[in-house]
Amino acid sequence: MAIYKIFRRAEWDDLARHGETAGAPVDLADGFIHFSTAAQAPETAAKHFAGATGLVLAAVEAEALGDALKWEVSRGGALFPHLYRPLRRADILWQADLPLVDGRHVFPDRMT
Repeated sequence: MAIYKIFRRAEWDDLARHGETAGAPVDLADGFIHFSTAAQAPETAAKHFAGATGLVLAAVEAEALGDALKWEVSRGGALFPHLYRPLRRADILWQADLPLVDGRHVFPDRMT
């Protein structure tokens, strides 16, 4: 199953340059890297990245992350995937720009 991380362009560029990341400031503060499922990602974008341009969506195979990935209760009691180790560039299955059209982020068809 693929899970998804939304990056600001500078965060994505940093991952690409260094080969791994401990995440965005919110991830560093919380002690884990936040991910979303395909169903959760649009709400995550709307809540935490409203109006933001230059975003990158990265897909990661959840099972490949092993025991470092924990499914924990978060927003509205839903289970969200949280990674308790750095995310490596090698973990990324694919990435795509996440354009903003008419105030909403447009997600790739391949997520469904």
